[in-house]
Amino acid sequence: MRRKITCFCDNSFEVEIPEEIDLEAGSYLEEILEGTFFNFVCPSCEKKHKPEFPISVVWPSKKIRFEVFPELERGEFYRQKKKKEEKGQYTLETIIGYPELADRITVIRSDLEPTAIEAIKYYLHLKAEEQYPEDELDIWYFCSSQDSLEFHIHGIRADEVAVMKVPLSLYEKTLNDFIRHPKSELFSLLRVRSYLSVKNTMRHEALK
Repeated sequence: MRRKITCFCDNSFEVEIPEEIDLEAGSYLEEILEGTFFNFVCPSCEKKHKPEFPISVVWPSKKIRFEVFPELERGEFYRQKKKKEEKGQYTLETIIGYPELADRITVIRSDLEPTAIEAIKYYLHLKAEEQYPEDELDIWYFCSSQDSLEFHIHGIRADEVAVMKVPLSLYEKTLNDFIRHPKSELFSLLRVRSYLSVKNTMRHEALK
């Protein structure tokens, strides 16, 4: 599909964007994780652009299909009426924004339960907001070790990333809580239809 990008230099150019990609074909997975997915350069001024377009992402070995929306369409997603869920060979999950796509891929590659990870992000947000109540923070899962999980917090200081390590025991406790009580208040707040994210707990009242 042809998409138009308008540069700050007033030049417009078109790029070819597939409607669906397979994470196990080509270099898509590495590009998403490295932040180079759908990066384009203006042919006039050579400025780099990182636009977000809606796209379907399939991961055959994981039996997952991600329905990815741009961050700019977050409000529109919440205002949608409940859609009839499609049945097929893949579990359908909604993702909003390419950074969230990279985060979810990293979580799944680490063999972790996404719901438990999003719950831990919620706890980290509460803790961070006590110290930085005026800042808009983004918290992403980064990696795991034998005894801890590492999260990166963006937004505390410009061009800096805060690193937070969480004991693996907290993840295991959160996972057990989810297995025993999947419909408890927190776990229910984390999901809106096919969309699982800590950001569901922070949406404006008008979008609930």
